[in-house]
Amino acid sequence: MATVDSVTGNAHQYGSEGTSVLGKNDFLNMLVAQLQNQDPLNPMNGEDFTAQLAQFSSLEQLSNVNDNMESLLLYNNVLCNYESVGLIGKEITAKGSQIVVDGGSADIIYNLPEDAREVTIEIYDMAGDRVDTLEYESQASGVNTVSWDCSDREKGVYSFSVSAKNSEEESLAVETMLVGIVDGVNFKGSQTYLSVDGQDILIGDVISVKGMGVTALNL
Repeated sequence: MATVDSVTGNAHQYGSEGTSVLGKNDFLNMLVAQLQNQDPLNPMNGEDFTAQLAQFSSLEQLSNVNDNMESLLLYNNVLCNYESVGLIGKEITAKGSQIVVDGGSADIIYNLPEDAREVTIEIYDMAGDRVDTLEYESQASGVNTVSWDCSDREKGVYSFSVSAKNSEEESLAVETMLVGIVDGVNFKGSQTYLSVDGQDILIGDVISVKGMGVTALNL
């Protein structure tokens, strides 16, 4: 709210929530308080009053813009949630470092920013214990896919990490990825997650989408 010093007639600014933020209602209350407490022998200058009215008008317009932006953001979230349901049944490639073991082999996918002289892949079980290490030489830049023989491993979700070095023995920033079929969509707070093989994938981490008879869509 706005308060006025009973002696000086000066307005002190306080937000309606007890903060220093001055909203349009606080501004209007302050303006009314100034008019009510002005010195009759020295009333507020007309130009000053006009300037304060202009400030109030600008503040109200900004408030309306903010309300419209919030409504637009809410609409956009609803639209995004609605469209994400259309991904069910489609194969996606997304940022991630997990693989599902349910057969004799599993694909490990990663992107190299440049040609690598050596690549090391370490695979871990759900307990965080390393269960296997794969080493390769001379892999080209771009997306690489390695088939891991997991025929002697228990079914379940495993994680992996990839480290690589170039010809100058410099470490490369490797981006790990996963591929799977979307079997559901989950909404948690303001975030949308795709369910893939029991994993929740943030929709913003999706790199590409493709379905039967549909060309891949890169995001």
